Amino acid sequence: VFVLSGAAHTDMELMSSMMQKVTLLEQKIEEQAQEIQLKDRRIAELEEKMKAIQKGEDAPDSSTAEELEIRCLQLQTQVWEMEQFLNDYGLIWVGERHEQLEDLESLKDEEEWPARTLWKPGEAVVSKHQIDFDLILENVKDLNVLAGEGISQIEHTPGGARLRQPEPLPLTLYQNGIAMSNGPFRPYEDPSTQQCLQDIMDGYFPSELQMRYPDGIPLQVTDRRDVVFRERDLPGSFPGHGQVVGHSKSNEVQETTKIPGPKLSVEQFLNKLSKSSKHGGEVISVRDSARAAQRGSDGVRSSKEILVETPRLSALERVKTAEEAEGSAPDVCTLRIKSESGEQTYIIKMLFTETIGDLRQHLAHTRGGDSDSYEIISTFPQRVYTDNSRSLQECGLIPNVSLLLRRRDPSQQEGTGLQTA
Repeated sequence: VFVLSGAAHTDMELMSSMMQKVTLLEQKIEEQAQEIQLKDRRIAELEEKMKAIQKGEDAPDSSTAEELEIRCLQLQTQVWEMEQFLNDYGLIWVGERHEQLEDLESLKDEEEWPARTLWKPGEAVVSKHQIDFDLILENVKDLNVLAGEGISQIEHTPGGARLRQPEPLPLTLYQNGIAMSNGPFRPYEDPSTQQCLQDIMDGYFPSELQMRYPDGIPLQVTDRRDVVFRERDLPGSFPGHGQVVGHSKSNEVQETTKIPGPKLSVEQFLNKLSKSSKHGGEVISVRDSARAAQRGSDGVRSSKEILVETPRLSALERVKTAEEAEGSAPDVCTLRIKSESGEQTYIIKMLFTETIGDLRQHLAHTRGGDSDSYEIISTFPQRVYTDNSRSLQECGLIPNVSLLLRRRDPSQQEGTGLQTA
C-alpha cells in the first residue's frame, strides 16, 4: 500500500510541471502571434508607401513639367539671341565642356592643347565676306529718307533766306575697303571702318558723323564691290602685275587707285574749318587766315600781274647794256604789291633811294583814285609804312619784297597792333 501511494504522488508532480510548461509555451506563442500581426501591419503600410512613391516617379506632376518646358524654351531663346549678337560682331561662342576641361587639366605640354580652344589672331576681326553689301544699300535708303533726302531746307543768308537741299556725303564700297567723302581709303580690317559699317547694318547713322552732322546727312553710295582698291606703290616697287600659272587674266578682279568724287573747292575746304580760335588772349579768324594764306601761296596763278611803268624802269632799260658792260648797274629793287581784294599784283621796279611817297604816286597813276585811301603793309615782319619821306632802303624794302594793300579805316587808325615805319 505504501508503494502505490508514493508512485502516485510522483506522477502528479510530473503532470503539474508539464502543465506549467505547456501554459508558458502557450503564452509565448500568443505573444509571438501578436508580434507577427504588428509586423505584418507595418509591412503592409511600408508596401503602400513604396507603391505611392513608385507611382509618383512614373507619373510626375503635370504643372511641374510645363514649368520646366517653359524655362527650357526661355533659355534656348536667350542662347540664340546671344549667339546672334556675337555673330553681328564677328564673334562665335565656343564654350568648354566638362570632358574638355578634364582633358586640359591632364595635359602638361602646351603643344597638346586642342587647337580650337586657343585664340588665334584675326578671329575677332570682321572679314569682308561677313559684310552684307545688299543690307547696307537697303539701310542707306531708309537712312536717307530720315535725313531729309530731296527735301529743301531753309538756309539763312545775309540778305534773307533761301531753300537749299542737303548735299549727300559720298560713300564708295570696294571689295577690300571703303572711301568716305574725300578722305583716304579705309580697309575693312580697320576698327573704325568696321564700326562705321556695323552702325549702318544695324540701321543707324555712323557714329563718327554724329558730331559733324547731328541731324543726319544723306549718303550717296557707289557700289564697287567687284573692284579692289590698290594703294599707290612706293617708289622703287615692282610696277607690273603678277601672273598665276593656270589662271587667265579675265578672271582677275578690277583694281583702281583713284578715289571717286570731285575734289574739294577752296570754299568747301574753308567751310570745314572752324570760324575762329582763341590764341594768346586774342580771337583769330581761322578761315580768313587760311584764305589769305591760300591767296598768298597761289598768288601767281590766281591773281593778275600788272607791270607798272616807271621812269626809272624806262631809263634802266635804255642804259642797261652800257652799265652792264661797265659793271656798275644801279641799285634797283623789285616790289610785288597785292591789291586789297587779292585779284591784282603790281610789279614795280624802283631805285633804293626812292621814297614811300614815290611808290604811292606810281600806284595812284596805275590804279587811279586817292593815294591815301589805303595802307601799305608787309606780312613779315608785320609793319605798316606811313612815312612818305622815308626811302625804300631805310624801310628795308630791298632788294625784292612782297607787300599788301589794305583799305584805310579812319576809325581804326590808332591801335592797329602793327609797327609803323
